[in-house]
Amino acid sequence: MSSCENLFISLMLLAAGFNLLCSAVPLPSEASSMDNSTDHKNGSTFLYFAYGSNLLKERLQLKNPSATVHCVAKLKDYKLVFGNHKGLASQRWRGGVATIEHSPGDEVWGVVWRMNMSDLESLDRQENVKMGTYSPMEVSVSTSDQDLNCRTYIMNSCVYAPPSPQYLQVIVMGAEQNGLPEDYQDKLRSIETNKYEGHLPVMEELEKALKSKESTQEILSEDSPLG
Repeated sequence: MSSCENLFISLMLLAAGFNLLCSAVPLPSEASSMDNSTDHKNGSTFLYFAYGSNLLKERLQLKNPSATVHCVAKLKDYKLVFGNHKGLASQRWRGGVATIEHSPGDEVWGVVWRMNMSDLESLDRQENVKMGTYSPMEVSVSTSDQDLNCRTYIMNSCVYAPPSPQYLQVIVMGAEQNGLPEDYQDKLRSIETNKYEGHLPVMEELEKALKSKESTQEILSEDSPLG
């Protein structure tokens, strides 16, 4: 078994354990939800629609700690594609990375995150906005009962290229973590990769983050009356 496969299995087990522990943690109170809504209206927070590696909470929170899940939603008349800005392969992921492309009749599922405005610059930096790799845009995404205006990002001068297995795995883990539709998860798993097997430092960062979250949730579970 290759080192990449071992790392994937480790990450999946950590994510699975974290999700099980999370199910025992109480949901935010109604008052807390109202406070979040007020924050958004006051302009201290914003909504961000993620469809790529930022589907995974631990990935997004590496540089954007304020991110909290708002809901799962879909973007109509777009499709998910993979590529590189002007054909230059991502040094972080060693392959094509996700972007969206207008495509009538298609849809992209993702997670709407609520984030503090203090993380906006960090998010732009992650998407290489100043370098011109991605441009921010406002999109309207749909849930079962409402439409939401969110910030998202679209790649400039995209040249199609398959993703690395590691990058795709992070997307799949994020889709599983947040309960995206099963048929969409199957579609993600079926995407062809470039079969890159080299070392990616970002995967080590994610593994550490998952282990840290798992340890924290174990402590909370032990302290709970139901523990």
